[in-house]
Amino acid sequence: MKGHVYYSSADAERNRGFIDDLMLQASRMEISLTLLLDEDEPDDEVDFILFRTRNPMLAERWESAGFRVINRSEVNRIANDKLNTFELATLLGVSVIPTTKARSILDLPPLPIVLKTTDGHGGDEVFLCQTKDEAEEVFSKFAGRRLIAQPYIESNSTDIRVFMLGDEVLGAVKRIGSNSFKSNYTLGGTVEKYMLSEWQESEARKIAKALKSDYIGIDFLLLPNGDWLLNEIEDPVGARSLYVTHDFSVAEKLLEYVKKKLEDF
Repeated sequence: MKGHVYYSSADAERNRGFIDDLMLQASRMEISLTLLLDEDEPDDEVDFILFRTRNPMLAERWESAGFRVINRSEVNRIANDKLNTFELATLLGVSVIPTTKARSILDLPPLPIVLKTTDGHGGDEVFLCQTKDEAEEVFSKFAGRRLIAQPYIESNSTDIRVFMLGDEVLGAVKRIGSNSFKSNYTLGGTVEKYMLSEWQESEARKIAKALKSDYIGIDFLLLPNGDWLLNEIEDPVGARSLYVTHDFSVAEKLLEYVKKKLEDF
């Protein structure tokens, strides 16, 4: 079995540890796995491409050429558009942070609010605005970009990231922010293993099934009363917090899943 793992050069540098583990696990499974970067094109003979960047148009082009792309382009498109994510969750009846398009100060709900670009990731381009002046500054900085507005919801800077492999839970972590309302582990927060309740697992599986995704992360704000609200879907999702809190190789689990999926196809 032959495959590629595709990254941009910048993302590959940040994810070198995961790439190395993918290569190690692939060799143990007798999978020939090679790294593609930037403008590289896939080999016609490969059985799959692990698509580890945010570029649904490229994923769709490779799908149209007959390649098996993991995740498929539609997952990449929805996950990397926060408005599309909100619309999907609403259709599924999943608890979600109320979200509105924000074209100007006139579109905003009562302050304080959180303004986000629809295609930002990793906690970047997310702003808590306490005043109209702060909101105007965000609109000015991202003129020409699509923005969404959400009410500020107190979560003690805590969220749950659920890692899904197909429609099964691979693992979950609780992330707690440090000196910020953002909980992202890569921004300096803390992380610990988290055990989902039955209803939480059901909501996460509902999203993965609807997307027909292969490997994604789903982020929920954890509220003080124990409820949660869908915040974002991550594709590609980083695995650092899962390696820190769990005692298995994420790369091994992912490649086992891919191998079985292709053999059953």
